[in-house]
Amino acid sequence: MDIIFNPPVNEENQYIQLLVGELRARGYRIHPLDTIFSSRKHFKSINVVHLNWFENVDDSSFFVALRSFMRKLLVLSVIHWSGKRLVWTLHNRVSHEKGLAFFSRTLTRLLVRWSHRIVIHSRQSEEILAAYGAETLKKAVYVPHPHFIGVYGDVCPALPHGNERLELLFTGMVKPYKNLELLVDVVSTFGDRVRLTIAGKALDDAYQKEISDRAQRARNVVWLPYFVPDGEVAALLAGADVIVLPYDLSSSLNSGTAILAFSYKKTVICPEIGTISDLGSHRDDTFHYRYHTDEQHRAALAAQIERAVALKQRDPIALGTKGHRLYAYVSDQHNVQKAGAILDKVYQL
Repeated sequence: MDIIFNPPVNEENQYIQLLVGELRARGYRIHPLDTIFSSRKHFKSINVVHLNWFENVDDSSFFVALRSFMRKLLVLSVIHWSGKRLVWTLHNRVSHEKGLAFFSRTLTRLLVRWSHRIVIHSRQSEEILAAYGAETLKKAVYVPHPHFIGVYGDVCPALPHGNERLELLFTGMVKPYKNLELLVDVVSTFGDRVRLTIAGKALDDAYQKEISDRAQRARNVVWLPYFVPDGEVAALLAGADVIVLPYDLSSSLNSGTAILAFSYKKTVICPEIGTISDLGSHRDDTFHYRYHTDEQHRAALAAQIERAVALKQRDPIALGTKGHRLYAYVSDQHNVQKAGAILDKVYQL
């Protein structure tokens, strides 16, 4: 079967490679969205269009956003009116690009209305879809977010630190919704008891300078301001006690970075986004929290870091034990073959 899976390639996100690889192994011929109008024959050959993050619009300027929106609106309308089967994955509560939110909201409403099936990676997504009505909720299909076990090589042995200092790691694209400013400020209050490493490329030069200046003032923050090569990911994770992900609850829903942490036997400090809520009893193997205001977030994050510091001092292997249990959980519940089997059924309906 010929299908559009968009994007079909993302060198900075192995989630795409995992799913596309599994679908190809099941016999699907994957095409990028940009080719859909390349010829009448090709257009007619496409049976399913599966879109990821399609609602996101480049908001660097109004005219750039307008052009992106109009192009996507045209493509989406043609897919709909041609009767092709449309599948959309709901990744976030709302788009993280908030500068010109009208465009993203409009695309989201159309995706919700016109999709035949909506793939969700967490049960919290059902609450979002339920707000659109009972018929929309019926479109939801839960597909486990694939784990990353072995994707970046084997798990490296934990590095001996020789002290009781808590080693925190944030990794991923450095963007405003990830609350790095707040994280650096909170970590700075712990002094020598905590060290934070931030590993990731910043959204732009201005934001890179902002985070760099804060990190330098903090004195217990190390920043590696570049995209971490795949061959270095396992070693980077091995050097951390805990992965810290202070995401924005108003927009965040799923976290591939949390799944990555579990895949390499690490626990996380993270708000109760969908990925964390779905852990069930294994939530106790993470440091999870909720908040409503920035001040509540600051206090809750500090409290969870304090808990992790105290646990490491009381029992040096306890954090590793949590990571091992989370590894076992995602190994069983989040394998890519299970995700591929469900998508196969979705496409064949």
